[in-house]
Amino acid sequence: MNPLYLIYVCAAVAGIMIAEAVYLLYAGRSDKRAAINRRMKLQEKKLSQEQVLIQLRKERGLGGRRSLFSLSGLRRLRTQSGLTKPLPHFLGMTFGAAFGIALLLLWFGASVKIAVLAVPVLCLFLPIMSLRFLRKRRHKHFGIQLPEALELITRSLKAGHPVPVAISMVAREMPDPIGTEFGVVADEVTYGSTLVHALHSMYERVGHEDLPLFVTAVSIQSSSGGNLREILDGLSGTIRERGKLRRKVRAISTEGRISAYILTAVPALLMAAIFVLMPDFYGKVWDVPKTWYLLGGSVFWLLIGNAMMFKMANFRF
Repeated sequence: MNPLYLIYVCAAVAGIMIAEAVYLLYAGRSDKRAAINRRMKLQEKKLSQEQVLIQLRKERGLGGRRSLFSLSGLRRLRTQSGLTKPLPHFLGMTFGAAFGIALLLLWFGASVKIAVLAVPVLCLFLPIMSLRFLRKRRHKHFGIQLPEALELITRSLKAGHPVPVAISMVAREMPDPIGTEFGVVADEVTYGSTLVHALHSMYERVGHEDLPLFVTAVSIQSSSGGNLREILDGLSGTIRERGKLRRKVRAISTEGRISAYILTAVPALLMAAIFVLMPDFYGKVWDVPKTWYLLGGSVFWLLIGNAMMFKMANFRF
């Protein structure tokens, strides 16, 4: 065997081992960071429990003076999305992105009229869609964590702890988003709020569709009594089964979503290929205003078709 080949093999193996060591080191640190929720991070800054509660409510837009931009629907959407930036700052970022897109249209040859008309549409469209995306992602994480939180509360109740102590254990042991939300509940109970009212406030902050089951169970137990441990034990199983059914339906409807993705990507990819292979193909019509109206109409009908396909592939139960 040629010794040079052996050196190459050893160098390749050493490179793979070094890359794996770096990955494992980074993954371990990432898991350690993810185990600490937002509330615990604020407590590490030597803030009191009351200051932590005030800061969390302020970040979610639930305390202090209401801004001029804080419309009720947008404020609720912002709260449920988990956004910690002030709403005027967030709107400023999205409005800046809208103006950037308008300048990009002008750079590509669109008329000033089209660019000016695109700015208010994007200023209305971008904030709402961004917040809806953040809320959907947060609800997904919250729905995965909720059965685990209920099982942790159940085990705590079996050990003889009261319900507020069990909820505070969820706040200490689980990451965001559910760790901080249950921590806010525990802090509100500590400072005089009733448990039922604090849970209702959590539902308004989060808006997840499975939370009313938990809130109703605790409300009935606090008013009429009952074995909350058995109720939560069955409730965690019910939520897990709902999640399994939801994922099964999503897997079945994957074909419709993939079809929408492909039908959306084909025109864009075809236009990009024409630009690359034949740059002058559309050169004579870019300055014609009717070209941009036709392109706008095509994009509009493409969005309508996508909305219909996603509506057909989306099942609510």
